[in-house]
This record gives sequence, C-alpha cells and structure tokens, in this order.
Amino acid sequence: MGAEFRRGVRLAVDWGKARVGVAACDADGLLAYPVETVPTGGGTVQRLAEICAEYEPIEVLLGWPVNLAGREGPAVQQMSEVADRLHTGLARPLRVVDERLSTASAARKLAASGRTSRSRRAIIDQAAAVDILEQALEYEKRTGRPAGREWPQGG
Repeated sequence: MGAEFRRGVRLAVDWGKARVGVAACDADGLLAYPVETVPTGGGTVQRLAEICAEYEPIEVLLGWPVNLAGREGPAVQQMSEVADRLHTGLARPLRVVDERLSTASAARKLAASGRTSRSRRAIIDQAAAVDILEQALEYEKRTGRPAGREWPQGG
C-alpha cells in the first residue's frame, strides 16, 4: 500500500431531487455506513450541518454528476448551486467526487440482499452515499491523494 491515508471521519452526501443520503466512515476509513436520509427542502443544509457537528468530519464528499463517458452531466449547474450552499453552510472542507453508477450499484446491492422495491426506496440514497464514500476511501488509500476535487476549486 505505502500511500499516505489521512486519518479522520468523512461524510458523504448523495444529493437527489427528493432526498439526500448521508453516510459516514470511521477515522481509519475501514467501514463506511449509512447515517440518515434527509428530505430536500428548506432545512436540508441545516440538518446536514447538525450531522457535521455530531460526526466532526475532516471533510464532506458530495456526489458529482459525471456521465458514463466521464464528463460532467447536465445536472452540473444545479449541483454547483448545492455545492456552494454546502460549502457555506457546513463549515467543513468540501470535495466533489464522481458519483457515476453509485445509485445503480447501491440498488443492485440492496436487491441482492432481498430488499423489496418499496423498502429500497427508503434507503437507496443512504446506500448510494455509502458507495460514494467507499470509492473515495479506496482511491485515497491506493494513491495517497484525496478523491475528487476541492470545492470551490482551488479554494
């Protein structure tokens, strides 16, 4: 392995139209786990700030809309606005990371575990956040560099 891994809790956020999935990991990055599903709306950033206060992460990872070809998808403008709100409201370093296939991967894992379609809907966003976090942790452990890019860029 040899690559330097920054010790510390991280939170991952999978921001959807109706719900926001949140996941966390332990300080050593060994286990990523679901935390909560937060409804989108007026109090979303406030609730995420409360979760940050509880978990004290070294950073928050926001799933970033990248298409299958690896380019930023059509939802980038909307997600840029979300990233700006999180950067301002969470008082934690924010990184945007490729969320390609995270929801599809989470859906497959939940289906394989025997979850019904109805029960999957309630936790799919958390599972996608776990997937985003696991990928980011693996990348940093492999390369010694944080996944994604800092938001705002260069800031």
